[in-house]
Amino acid sequence: MRKILTVLVALASLSLTNCGYNAIQSEDEQIKANWSEVVNQYQRRADLVPNLVNSVKGFAQQEKDVLLGVTNARAKVGSIQATPEVLNDPAAFQKFQAAQGELSSALSRLLVVTENYPQLKSDALFKDLMSQLEGTENRITVARNRYIKAVQDYNVTIRSFPSNLTAMMFGYKEKPNFSVENEKAISTAPKVDFNPAPAPSK
Repeated sequence: MRKILTVLVALASLSLTNCGYNAIQSEDEQIKANWSEVVNQYQRRADLVPNLVNSVKGFAQQEKDVLLGVTNARAKVGSIQATPEVLNDPAAFQKFQAAQGELSSALSRLLVVTENYPQLKSDALFKDLMSQLEGTENRITVARNRYIKAVQDYNVTIRSFPSNLTAMMFGYKEKPNFSVENEKAISTAPKVDFNPAPAPSK
């Protein structure tokens, strides 16, 4: 009887190995690790925002709407819990992505405003913050690319035979991936204008 059980366990282990179960586990863990890095870099950016806003405030007192927009977008990002469960809920993932996109947009508007303040651009603290922010944006891009690749590998695995049967049996579903919300806007070539910006009115 014990020999029969041993043989059955061995066969079950062999069948799980050949049907993609281990690959699904490995790729699922890789997604979680890559997601943690994405969240880590987004958090780094969120932590820089208050310092950036404060450094601009002294120079751009009248730009309250822009500064408020950045502050509100940063607060919205902070209110969303980016737990690993988000990866199994497309609606929550979309909400997270939308909040990050809103912060990116608000930061872009802030950077346009700062172009009108030459003395701000020469300020050492502001220059350091901008350098850190630029580095963070690059890290976000790298982390997102790694996550996108990990999700692609995982989704291909759970849709390919015979591992798709294993995925159905154990309830593994496709993971959501990052998408470009403003695809139409970014497909248009940017306009280059070398005319100097008008000086701010006093």
